[in-house]
Amino acid sequence: MALEQHSTSAPEARADPPDALSSRSPWRRRLVPLLVVLLLGQMAVAMVTAAVQQTPTIDEPVYVGTAAEYLHERRLVHNPEHPPLGKLVIGVGVALADPQVDRSFTGDQGRLGRHLLYESGNDPWRLMLFARLPVIVLTLSFGLIVFAFARELAGAAGALTALGLYTFSPDVIAHGSLATLDVPAAGFVLASVWLLWRARRRPRWYVPFAGVALGAALATKMSALAVVPVVLALTALSVWCARPSAEPRHRALVRAVAGAGVVALAAVAVVWASYLVVDPRLRWAPQQHVPVVHGLRGLVVDLLPFPEAYRDGMRVQFGFENHPWQGFLFGRLYTGSFWYYLPAALLVKTPLGMLALWAAGAVALVAVRRLRPAAPYLLVPAAVLLASAMLGSRDFGTRYAVFVPMFLAVAAGCVLTVRRRGAPVAVGALVLFVAVSSLRTYPYYLPYSNEAFGGPARTHLRLHDSNVDWGQDLGRLSDRLRERYPDERIWLVYKGSGVPSFYGIHAADPREVPAREVRGLLVVSDSSVAKATGRLAELIDSSRPIDTVGHSITVYRR
Repeated sequence: MALEQHSTSAPEARADPPDALSSRSPWRRRLVPLLVVLLLGQMAVAMVTAAVQQTPTIDEPVYVGTAAEYLHERRLVHNPEHPPLGKLVIGVGVALADPQVDRSFTGDQGRLGRHLLYESGNDPWRLMLFARLPVIVLTLSFGLIVFAFARELAGAAGALTALGLYTFSPDVIAHGSLATLDVPAAGFVLASVWLLWRARRRPRWYVPFAGVALGAALATKMSALAVVPVVLALTALSVWCARPSAEPRHRALVRAVAGAGVVALAAVAVVWASYLVVDPRLRWAPQQHVPVVHGLRGLVVDLLPFPEAYRDGMRVQFGFENHPWQGFLFGRLYTGSFWYYLPAALLVKTPLGMLALWAAGAVALVAVRRLRPAAPYLLVPAAVLLASAMLGSRDFGTRYAVFVPMFLAVAAGCVLTVRRRGAPVAVGALVLFVAVSSLRTYPYYLPYSNEAFGGPARTHLRLHDSNVDWGQDLGRLSDRLRERYPDERIWLVYKGSGVPSFYGIHAADPREVPAREVRGLLVVSDSSVAKATGRLAELIDSSRPIDTVGHSITVYRR
């Protein structure tokens, strides 16, 4: 059944917004591409710098080790809680690095990455940089989607505003420079929604590709499942809006449902393809405990049209949700989760000018008649994904909501469609404020917090884990100890996946000896400081802070 119909019933999807930068003047035509290159270029510099300087974060060795296993073993063994596609992207860099792989290794997924990085004769600095580069390229590509989406809604000036917010977002820079899955999954969802917006004019061309993009998100992180009903509904809406005005409603309804079916089938096909690329025989023998899931959740898992490895991964994820994790928010250590954790964390870790433009963009999408058709495409997916993440049990960081700065950057670009005196100046000033705030934190993007909360030096007082300290500063710690404290006795409590001795840090654990023996430098990851109890809390309270490393590790004198 053909999806393609040209229609006059959706003029809002076709109208080109008035824009001074759209002038036919040759210099103005060249100015927009130049600014795009400059914005993406500074983002690339920021991400590559972070990728070069940071040691492996907690999650990265698992993904890098699994990617190497995919490449060399061609089998599905470790890390079933995340589908293969994101790790295949990381695997492109791993393949270019060509590390030595120990095929006789039999440990769990936590040891797999550490064994590859530190025990197999590889250079972890080089391997991690190569593993991060494909994610960096993908993150820059998503910036082009942000620009294109905003340009269709708000013209070149609005598109540059959106791109500026995206490229200066500390969260996007921080996680877009790591070999992790959060930014790729969020970007694929954004790509799917943008393609559906374009499908309002040419559904035959864009609906199948929207399904492919949705499948890529599902094949990267299972959390994208929450947005599937929204994407299918938007598909039906786009196909419906593309109907000829004379077409009977029942036929238009059939075509809308068929369009949603095409997206669903394409998404399922991409998920299956990602597993088949790893192992065409789909051999699956889990090396970790797979919990039994009962009730409605168990029924949903059993009905999913995905490989057994995917369904077992979902069971593992549900098992994680039942674990009593510890959280830390505004100085309070707690067990469990707070529904408001992610909005509060976003309030701390988002530049103030960006928060203002997000709010103004959301209002503009609803208030400006020409923009209202785009509101469901930008606001509803972000809201549903955020609500789903807020219901989770792991209060670990804004990386679970990294889709927010992507979708709301596009919305913020729409503010310039509001014809108010002084609006362009105000928007420009806010974007400049965002840029200055972002540049000031360079190259420490993971622990960023905005000026209202004291900047990156004080983030550890309010948040923990991937918001501040994800194990990324072990190399910087080594340099600091060598330069400033060459002959000191070191006591270390490090939260991360790196191996301190590899970086020349020879330290003992202060929790394993009597407190009176702990003399010299007490070095503690800030996430461990936030969760300190018992012996460690006593040691910290009886010590004097003298230095910080990367805003994520505190050095005390005892």
